[in-house]
Amino acid sequence: MPAGIDKVCESVLKRVTPTKQERSEIEALARGLERRVASAAKTAKIKAKVRVEGSVAKDTWLSGEPDIDIFMRVPTSTPRKSLGDICLSVAKKATEGSRQVERFAEHPYLEAFVEDTRINIVPCYDAKQGEWQSATDRTPFHTDYMKKHLSLKMRGEVRLLKKFMKGIGVYGAEIKTGGFSGYLCELLVLHYRSFVKTLEAFARLKQRIVVDIEGHYEHRENEIALLFNEPLVIVDPVDKGRNVASAVQAQKLNSFVAAAQAFLKTPDRKFFYPPATVPLSFGEVEEKLGERGSAIIFVTFNGVKAVPDVLWGQLHKSQRSLRKLIQLNDFRLLRDTDWSDEENLNMFIFEVEQQTISTVKKHLGPPLDKESECLKFLRKHSNNARTVCGPYVEDGRWVVIFKRKHSDAAELLNNRLKDGGRNAGVAEQISLVLTKGFKIFINQEVLGVYEENREFAVFLTEFLDGRPKWLAASEN
Repeated sequence: MPAGIDKVCESVLKRVTPTKQERSEIEALARGLERRVASAAKTAKIKAKVRVEGSVAKDTWLSGEPDIDIFMRVPTSTPRKSLGDICLSVAKKATEGSRQVERFAEHPYLEAFVEDTRINIVPCYDAKQGEWQSATDRTPFHTDYMKKHLSLKMRGEVRLLKKFMKGIGVYGAEIKTGGFSGYLCELLVLHYRSFVKTLEAFARLKQRIVVDIEGHYEHRENEIALLFNEPLVIVDPVDKGRNVASAVQAQKLNSFVAAAQAFLKTPDRKFFYPPATVPLSFGEVEEKLGERGSAIIFVTFNGVKAVPDVLWGQLHKSQRSLRKLIQLNDFRLLRDTDWSDEENLNMFIFEVEQQTISTVKKHLGPPLDKESECLKFLRKHSNNARTVCGPYVEDGRWVVIFKRKHSDAAELLNNRLKDGGRNAGVAEQISLVLTKGFKIFINQEVLGVYEENREFAVFLTEFLDGRPKWLAASEN
């Protein structure tokens, strides 16, 4: 084990472990909310078993960062289409006067902020194990499983792993992040027995990791390959048909591997507590955008009326389609991403080597021995208005030089998005907003948005730098 790793871990563990007073306050708040939700359900004549679940129930929450999950287990006879709405009304009543945000996983649930603490009130069915009617039905079983199997020491190891993942930006299974859930962290520690051993396992990752704690597929390992194709497979102990790590995006997995390798080599608190990003000054960002040498295209549009998880799902889907559009039109894409303040402003960002490319393109046709294909090629290109030169024979095959439909990346996006972009693969709710208008900025043209929106300024500062915070911090 590298020198200094114990010292760093001990220091962080002391900081992330709740004090006796903090624990007492959060537990009191949780029990009080549990009673309020139960009372609101009773008043609404909804039969529900109400219980605290998640990290607070399992004692794996981080000091200063408690999330209280209150689950309403309703009878399995409750219609699926009304599950979310019924429970939302109860949740809103129970947290009346607090800031409330409707969220969506498989069905709606409520996020509220009570006494500066985030509360998730989530509906599920009172189902028997294995007879799930919704994804959240498993959660009470997860809680019971972890309370039974996690030792006191392991809970501390889970806290270290969670804080590490938060620090490097890979924690959270919500669609926006596509990272590691709290339950996944707990299972990793349960399997590898400690935070450091978990990092060591991922640091030497050469092929996909498969963990089956309960041995559901013992002597039947070949079935796992047929059931799960993700690079990280953690079989749910309470549901053998589920991969707990299915939401982990490849980029987040790789980020974790890289950070694990770096931390094991040079342990440092910065992995757990990265420095806050200070936005570049107007002059600095103007200079960086001007000297970068590439073209960064920002497609900006107004807010979408959708809960955050639906919004990010729509953004990610649209981003993937537009990325493909740009690449199919021969622009060399360097990086791309999406961004949103989840309220009033959304963006697609594409960094290409050059905004404009040649207006003509050389296209290789079939070899001369493919007679039928050659005839089709000649019919298509011989009298085509876009043909600049050819068809002609070169190196034993037909070749043509023709005009591209689009030689400017910004014009391509503008052309394909002005009708909403549905034919370009843009998701429905994003498309509706785009039809009402959008703006495209190139490099320094986005400075007006940068000045007005600090959240975007932080994002763009990090985007331009590109390095993970733990690497940037080590070189400053």
